[in-house]
Amino acid sequence: MAFRGTFDHTLDAKNRLTVPVKFRASLSDGVVVAKGVERCVSVWTPDEYEAFVASALGQLNPLSPQARDLQRYFSANAVETELDAAGRVMVPPFLLEHGSLGKEVVVTGAGPCIEIWDRAAWSAENAKLAADVLDITATLGQAN
Repeated sequence: MAFRGTFDHTLDAKNRLTVPVKFRASLSDGVVVAKGVERCVSVWTPDEYEAFVASALGQLNPLSPQARDLQRYFSANAVETELDAAGRVMVPPFLLEHGSLGKEVVVTGAGPCIEIWDRAAWSAENAKLAADVLDITATLGQAN
């Protein structure tokens, strides 16, 4: 499933996110909660996270410093868990810190995963995306 949409949410007192209803069935077999590359938290199905990591590392020599660093980043900064009966996922403290997440968050679809952003940070990121999208699309397909 491709995750799409933007949803305003809040984290509860135990740092749990209620996952949007439309995403719960796709995440019912478990989730990986991980540091995003940007200052957000990503929520993946285990299979999609494995495919993402394999793709990121696929062209690198596994003994290179870059491959080892990326493998560490992806492995050490991810937690496998499950949605609870109410469709919530707990966000560990180290991921809250990474995303600078407070109570008010935004859940965004990001294709193969969902992302959890601080509401103000998402507003700034989305404005930047809107400003940059024309330049990004204009260079697609051009030789480097």
